[in-house]
Amino acid sequence: MRDHAQRHERGEAVDLDTDFFRRWLALCAASVERESARLTELDSAIGDADHGSNLRRGFTAVTEALARDDPATPGAVLTLAGRRLISTVGGASGPLYGTLLRGAGKALGDAPEVTPEELALALREGVTAVARLGGARPGDKTMLDALEPAVTALGEAPGDFAAAAAAAGLGALATVPMRARKGRASYLGERSMGHQDPGATSSALLVAALAEAGGAGPGQERGVGG
Repeated sequence: MRDHAQRHERGEAVDLDTDFFRRWLALCAASVERESARLTELDSAIGDADHGSNLRRGFTAVTEALARDDPATPGAVLTLAGRRLISTVGGASGPLYGTLLRGAGKALGDAPEVTPEELALALREGVTAVARLGGARPGDKTMLDALEPAVTALGEAPGDFAAAAAAAGLGALATVPMRARKGRASYLGERSMGHQDPGATSSALLVAALAEAGGAGPGQERGVGG
């Protein structure tokens, strides 16, 4: 791991091992725990007021599953996390986030290490699966408004997780003036306008955690924090 960090500091391309993905998910869990009240507050305006508590429960279950089952490859880490989110998180967020991680995990396969390019492609697969499951597209005021610009940024510069996090944060902010077209928020019509989408916000948190796992350091990407 020391060699991994040194190569990263020198700007060299590095492969991503199982520890990297475990670290990413641990940072996701910590971020969701820290921001759960804010996520629920956002959800109270246009949803069921449970987004933060649901995700906190889900990522707690992910943390416990990773400690218990000790998956051996990056793909296995993400696939296990996706399954646990689907089985423990209520509402739409569990299946959607579970589909994202499980889809990416399956795309990575059984390799003990993956390249940043392979991760970018795998996350693209996961985001495509989310869009298919939810029937949404960018502009509908959903998590895709953060995820789509993030995976686009990664596709253009694999391994630049900080750029992906910035794109996701801006995508979450951009949902404020949008009218929701999917999910419970869509029932509000024009009243959904003026509120930041909680799913896009939590998606931006997860991409910011990816940047932190990649060595960008902790920080509030625009649109992620308060």
